[in-house]
Amino acid sequence: MSKIAAVRAKKKEVSARDLKAGHVRAQLAAQAVIANDAGPRPERALQFLADEKPATPCLVVDLDVVERKFADLRTALPAAEIFYAVKANPAPQILERLVRGGSSFDTASSGEIRAALAAGATPDRISFGNTIKKPADIAWAFETGVRLFAFDAIEELRKIAAHAPGAEVYCRILVEAEGALWPLNRKFGCVPEMATDLLIEAQALGLKPAGVSFHVGSQQLDPTQWDRAIASAKTVFDGCAKAGVTLNMIDLGGGFPAEYTPGVAGIDAYGAAIADALTHNFGDTWPRLIIEPGRYMVADAGVIEAEVLLVSRKSESEERRWVYLDIGRFGGLAETEGEAIRYRVEALDTVATATGPVILAGPTCDSADILYDKANYRLPLDLKAGDRVRLHSTGAYTTTYSAINFNGFDPLKAYFI
Repeated sequence: MSKIAAVRAKKKEVSARDLKAGHVRAQLAAQAVIANDAGPRPERALQFLADEKPATPCLVVDLDVVERKFADLRTALPAAEIFYAVKANPAPQILERLVRGGSSFDTASSGEIRAALAAGATPDRISFGNTIKKPADIAWAFETGVRLFAFDAIEELRKIAAHAPGAEVYCRILVEAEGALWPLNRKFGCVPEMATDLLIEAQALGLKPAGVSFHVGSQQLDPTQWDRAIASAKTVFDGCAKAGVTLNMIDLGGGFPAEYTPGVAGIDAYGAAIADALTHNFGDTWPRLIIEPGRYMVADAGVIEAEVLLVSRKSESEERRWVYLDIGRFGGLAETEGEAIRYRVEALDTVATATGPVILAGPTCDSADILYDKANYRLPLDLKAGDRVRLHSTGAYTTTYSAINFNGFDPLKAYFI
């Protein structure tokens, strides 16, 4: 059975009603009271925390969960090559596990390329996916053997032509990001009409125009959002074809969600929706497909354990308590910006069954270091300083966002098991 046929057989298991229902459930859950511990539990990580009781704050990542996520994604989208987004968590242990599993890698810098190479990846399995690169980094990557480069502007295209002659290039296009909790639709990409012109120019500059890329937003809760993006990509393919330039690749980006809240559609739903969109736009002949999962691969594999430093109120009449943890936005929880990503919080050392509303904040002397104020977080009424809490699904974008020495606090310690 061909890869496309396999995808078609798989997607029959997931109806359009299931896709929409899953999206609605996830959207509602994102607004609901945050349950203490209703979601994925990486059992080996939790056992490590129970047995070792490491100093807090710390992150523990279960590598078996990462490997399982990789396998599930490969099953859901068998026609796509998986290029793990290294920025989500560049730990050598994760990269090495994925190299053994056959993953390729999407990188944003020379440092991430070096990390992928050190883990055993070969240059032909690395994409330089950042559209904003130093000329020296382009030249070094090309000399190292990397041949696939992203761009979204004529200025970047000319840099690649000058420092990576003959390389394959793909142009990132702007797409809508409705349904994403962490949209990525402003800083990167250009309109499809411009992408068409740029890819035609790429061939004139001696480069190999491969195709287009897009990103429908990180933590995308609506599996149908790939439909419009793939349709936009098809207009670029058609426009280039009219000019005698043949494209053969679509980078579908990332966006596959972690299970921060209940009701998130499963990865099969995303595979089915993408297969529908590809068939609708490209018929039976699909281009080469690349996907760039990051958050999906590692978030649910990780658990952060932290200590409560203080529980207080600002007035005697205020119902909500302020709960200060030894980790905050500058210690790895930067994605609480705007309360976009809402981690599940579990209190460990309490016995009370009654809970009350709380504001969660970090330990630094910065007034911006507030994690959750608007979200309806509730924690046990007997929570006190010295108690421990766990923040679940924290394996992505935590160690990489942790400040090196802000206020003198150490970077987030991480364990990989």
